[in-house]
Amino acid sequence: MAAVQTERAAPGSPVATLLPGRAYGVQAPLLYYTSMLLRSRGWAVRTVEWEKVAGLDLTDHAAVSAFAAEVVATADPARDVVVGKSLGSLALPAAAERGVAGIWLTPLLGVEDVRRAAARAPASTLLIGGTSDPFWDGAAAVATGAEVFEVSGADHSLERPGDLQATLDILARVLSRIDARLSELADRR
Repeated sequence: MAAVQTERAAPGSPVATLLPGRAYGVQAPLLYYTSMLLRSRGWAVRTVEWEKVAGLDLTDHAAVSAFAAEVVATADPARDVVVGKSLGSLALPAAAERGVAGIWLTPLLGVEDVRRAAARAPASTLLIGGTSDPFWDGAAAVATGAEVFEVSGADHSLERPGDLQATLDILARVLSRIDARLSELADRR
């Protein structure tokens, strides 16, 4: 898959698959710094670039889910993790089905399959969203039974527009929570 880039890693190294949002690529702050964090902890990082997936219509959730399921099918449930941002959360059903741990940034909980999948895999699922994100539903997130990290006042990019310091503070808190989850996953191996 030309749209999936995998770093070289030592055999048996854990692999983190990053599935970006539609207009929020792996170079954007949340995913860029998450990939740096992952690498610093010894993870190989595999990234999907939606725009390189031949013929994929990003408005077709079923097609995006199917492609994401193909990518997740190669993950090792015993050691790997999926990090999905918004559109990337359409991989949550495939991750839940295979038992692959997931960190889901601003997941699309309004999509029934995504919400149900989060409820099926609560022990391996971390949902992160902001209260000012029109796509985030904190009550729905909590109802899944998954771990939820909700950021007051954060938008769909987990930022506070117009407030750089608050945005940087949010980024630091989100990365700290992701780091804690990675420690938990390492302890389970």
